[in-house]
Amino acid sequence: MKQYRFLFFAFCLVALFSCDKKSKVEKAVEEIPLEIKVTRFEKAFFEATPETLPQLKLQYPIFFPAGNDDQVWLEKMQNPQWRELYNEVEKKYGNFEVETQKIEELFKHIKYYFPETKIPKVYTIISEMDYQNKVIYAHDMLVISLELYLGKDHRFYEFPQYIKQNFEQSQILPDMVTSFGQTKILPPTDTSFLSQMIYAGKALYLKDQLLPEYSDADKMGYKPEQITWCQENEGYIWRYFIENKMLYDTDQKLIPRFINPAPFSKFYLEIDNESPGRVGAWIGWQMVRSYMANNEVSLAQLLKTDTKEVFEKSKYKPKK
Repeated sequence: MKQYRFLFFAFCLVALFSCDKKSKVEKAVEEIPLEIKVTRFEKAFFEATPETLPQLKLQYPIFFPAGNDDQVWLEKMQNPQWRELYNEVEKKYGNFEVETQKIEELFKHIKYYFPETKIPKVYTIISEMDYQNKVIYAHDMLVISLELYLGKDHRFYEFPQYIKQNFEQSQILPDMVTSFGQTKILPPTDTSFLSQMIYAGKALYLKDQLLPEYSDADKMGYKPEQITWCQENEGYIWRYFIENKMLYDTDQKLIPRFINPAPFSKFYLEIDNESPGRVGAWIGWQMVRSYMANNEVSLAQLLKTDTKEVFEKSKYKPKK
């Protein structure tokens, strides 16, 4: 009985320490002075007139590539399909104050962990539905394509379900972190499957720290039941990778099978249809979480740490 009491007391101390550490971080984050202004370029563009177009081009030169005649922009402004898309974006995001506040909170977290980061100019636009570039973070600019966040069931979307399930408002910030992470995470130095998993795991762990209130499902771009599937089958997935000698395999076909977005992961077994895509990325995430739990390393250091060190010092063991 005494042993159980001791274990319970020890568990409470660990939990209390974790909560206290988290609360200290969040308090420090809250105190960071920072204000975000979001420029609604799609509003300026679709509410412009032929007469105000020259002024608009001077104000936002980056959105008007050289070599295009003014007639191109005028036709886009007046095109019924583009205007309908703009109206749909306005219905959902006419008031962007809540999203602006969330973006501000995100950049406070970014400033806490990466104080050298310059706060970018944030723009919203309506683009060509390029789902692979929903958010672009480059240098001193961050561009959000709002036409890709109208909700997965919107009538405009003619994409596979596994792609459009992430066309939700809740994915704006996770997509921002993904794009930010591409500027911070050191790319793998080799092409092994293990390196690709850990690289993906670092990107997901970055969301743990920068989006602490978000669910694992939202960080991963999964449905909640897909997270549950991974948790329940973690041991099976890991054994499959080990038994098939995949960790140090450099076959690039493993990336679309287990890392990239897909309707399901390709074990080439009956289990395929039950599985979500990207289970390799999910396993990489658990490795990185284990590494950070077992080592005193800053977030910035993690993103520069090589695959070998993360894997060997992670002491990773699947939970089931």
